[in-house]
Amino acid sequence: MDEVATKIVDILKKHMKEPRDDIALSTELQDLSIESLDLAMIVFDIEDSFGIEIPYNANEEVEDFKTVGSVVDKVHELIQNKGSSAAAAGA
Repeated sequence: MDEVATKIVDILKKHMKEPRDDIALSTELQDLSIESLDLAMIVFDIEDSFGIEIPYNANEEVEDFKTVGSVVDKVHELIQNKGSSAAAAGA
């Protein structure tokens, strides 16, 4: 796992009622028994940690939040887009 993935797993563990050590990129979030309020706090924590905004609606089934790996991929994408936007703004 890269640095982003490791940080996201640490954030997930921090908000889990029963943290696990076997979390992999393929682990489904629903298998982690994370409640919707906890998931909202996880999203806020990830946003603060990486300086990004995650488009997320807890009332919708969101593909980006199906597995740990899909969350990591989304965060990588948002970080890259943020960098591209900042570069374009500075040009």
